[in-house]
Amino acid sequence: MDWQRTVNEALVRFTGFRITRANEARLARGAAATAAAQTAARELVRPPADPETDRLLTAPIFILSPVRSGSTLLRAVLGAHSMLHAPHELHVRRLTVGFGTSLSRQAMEALGHNQADLEHLLWDRVLHRELVRSGKSFIVDKTPANAFAFQRIATCWPDARFVFLLRHPASVAASWHEASPEKRTPEEAALDALRYMKAVQRARTALPGLTVRYEDLTAEPEAQTRRLCEFLAVPWEPGMISYGEQVVIRKGLGDWKDKIRSGTVQRGRDLPAMDEIPEPLKAICRSWGYLADDS
Repeated sequence: MDWQRTVNEALVRFTGFRITRANEARLARGAAATAAAQTAARELVRPPADPETDRLLTAPIFILSPVRSGSTLLRAVLGAHSMLHAPHELHVRRLTVGFGTSLSRQAMEALGHNQADLEHLLWDRVLHRELVRSGKSFIVDKTPANAFAFQRIATCWPDARFVFLLRHPASVAASWHEASPEKRTPEEAALDALRYMKAVQRARTALPGLTVRYEDLTAEPEAQTRRLCEFLAVPWEPGMISYGEQVVIRKGLGDWKDKIRSGTVQRGRDLPAMDEIPEPLKAICRSWGYLADDS
């Protein structure tokens, strides 16, 4: 009501206080506490105190790439290797841990764990379980959104290995629009994809790793898979570029099937012409070597 707004404005002006409904105040306090807890957890992100006991995984592999950059193809290629398990996108960084009571927080602190430590233990256990069930040696995660959390991932697994997959930014944007034209215009697709590209570029600047271009992978699959195997310290296998059908079935509650069609690596689409590159993408095109500095 107008009179309530008038009274509140007067109270704020003369006393600094505002009248709110009890539920609103409670919700506001809860939101503030949640935000404070999340901030505190981020500030306490740290490497494992005892890597030999705190981590089950050895040298996990993360593909950091923008959306629509060929990461599913690269996942299929790597997953066809007898030593590499490349499941579907896992989004483990979205798994969180909370303290139900102050006593549980105190108990974990007494063991030397903060919230971020416990989340890292959970992430590692989930990936390790998936790897063990595959019977292979190393796990590969290709979730594109991981590019936004590369620092957290590198802190969680100090021995992690990173593959940076690049594709012509205009091709990425076009494919992102074509994937869901009802959700985003070409302009919106370009700006949204650019967020991922900038995140990948920050990761490339901060972390060691191997850069692979989608265009090179599709044009020279054997040469590029040999580069990948050398980087990952595994022997090259011909089946990587002529991968057979991969079907993974999980039994139990919530059964699901993950299937990658059989095939061989095919050459990608032609590179966009200069006039097909959206203006917002030209800077990242230059940074990635798709445009000359004077273009």
